[in-house]
Amino acid sequence: MIEPVSLTTLVARADARLIADPADAELTVTGATLRAQHVIPGDLFAALPGARAHGADFADAAIAAGAAAVLTDEDGAQRPALRDAPVPVLVHGDPRGVLGSVAAWIYGEPSLKLSVLGVTGTSGKTTTAYLVESGLRAAGLATGLIGTVETRIGSERLASAFTTPEAPDLQALFAVMVEQGVTHVAMEVSSHALALGRVNGTRFSVGAFTNLSQDHLDFHRDMEEYFAAKSLLFDGRSTHEVVVVDSAWGEALVTPQTVTVSTEPGTDAAWRASDIAITPTGEQVFLLHAPDGRTATATLPLPGEFNVANAALAAAILDTAGVSLDDIVAGLAGVEVPGRMERVYLGQPFTAVVDYAHKPAAVTQALQALRARTEGRIITVLGCGGDRDTAKRPVMGEAAVRGSDLVIVTDDNPRSEDPAAIRAAMLAGARAVSPAQSAEVLEIGDRRDAIAAAVERARPGDVVLVAGKGHETGQEIAGVVHPFSDRDELEAAIRYRLEVSV
Repeated sequence: MIEPVSLTTLVARADARLIADPADAELTVTGATLRAQHVIPGDLFAALPGARAHGADFADAAIAAGAAAVLTDEDGAQRPALRDAPVPVLVHGDPRGVLGSVAAWIYGEPSLKLSVLGVTGTSGKTTTAYLVESGLRAAGLATGLIGTVETRIGSERLASAFTTPEAPDLQALFAVMVEQGVTHVAMEVSSHALALGRVNGTRFSVGAFTNLSQDHLDFHRDMEEYFAAKSLLFDGRSTHEVVVVDSAWGEALVTPQTVTVSTEPGTDAAWRASDIAITPTGEQVFLLHAPDGRTATATLPLPGEFNVANAALAAAILDTAGVSLDDIVAGLAGVEVPGRMERVYLGQPFTAVVDYAHKPAAVTQALQALRARTEGRIITVLGCGGDRDTAKRPVMGEAAVRGSDLVIVTDDNPRSEDPAAIRAAMLAGARAVSPAQSAEVLEIGDRRDAIAAAVERARPGDVVLVAGKGHETGQEIAGVVHPFSDRDELEAAIRYRLEVSV
């Protein structure tokens, strides 16, 4: 149950200026949102400046829906919809930056009543979060999960709009989790969320870092700015910090209190993984080294050495959260991660895998992991998203041809861009690789046809990798999201091949 919070309390704590009739100064709010269409009576509407519009221009609709007050900046307060607003207006120099804390106060600071375990980094956030949540469940704890694929409250699944929800949505979600008896939350924390203040007001029991590689340079100016955003998780908002130190980026985050993780031989990290082997059924088995001389043999149903690093990181997070080593090992063995190196098997004589790899390093890692498991060819289906980091497109094409025997360049989510132009950038990178290192390359724009072509060309012992969209169930083309699932399309293509071969 959310207790109403007075405006005077919010004004004082946020150091804001209040524009209100004296009689309205003691009004209360019971919720918060930054979307006018989501306002319910009693909400604080956050009218934030944006790249294309100012939220204050939608204040009329929010007030009509029952907004009790509005939070905005000086510019917003002077706009027609708010100049003579019939509700109190809180004015702050950085309303986006303060919104997370304001929302947390409104919802009773729910993250203080939870053990929030946050994971940031370029690759591995989703897998690590699922590994952590699996370990928490193995320990019998009441869990929540927040991330790219889905949000879960116990066993209840909710769709995810963002990797990390907007600040008011996040605090409301935490409050619901508290009401539902959740005690521990595994959570992905994106660089966008950190840079835009979505996790302001959230207290993390553990903040963790996986790795950093090129991505999101349409949002961040360069890799240094990207890293600076990731580093915000470690600026004092996490009680404990756990970091993979297999790169200079990770090493830069280490302090004397940091719990370190490594899969590199010869390191003195607190948590290490060694003696990695692949079982006949495709699982990975490795020796997990914990602090104080503790060791355990762990089994992981996910391929790739990078997933061993994710598992070791998850183990360190779980240990820091008080989970026993036995429960950690059980959680690693029982994990299921949708769209992350997910095998599709209908009895066909080749391996078929769906993976979310949509950045150069992730493509390279996925292909290396699959190469270690096959003596046949690797056939890769790959595209790049529109309206996103354009610099990575040729690098994606290059990564695919270096690790594959056949690459089919196709469409991902072209969004508002010309799909052919996106494919051309990928093909340029692919063709820049010397013939000795290069795979055969085909261009098939229609993603369904591209997947079918890959399956049609697969021989016994080969691997078909459909990369880029993973768990997604839609394809955005020219502003319209069409139903599309890589897994479903891969299954359909395999089923058709098996039927016609009978």
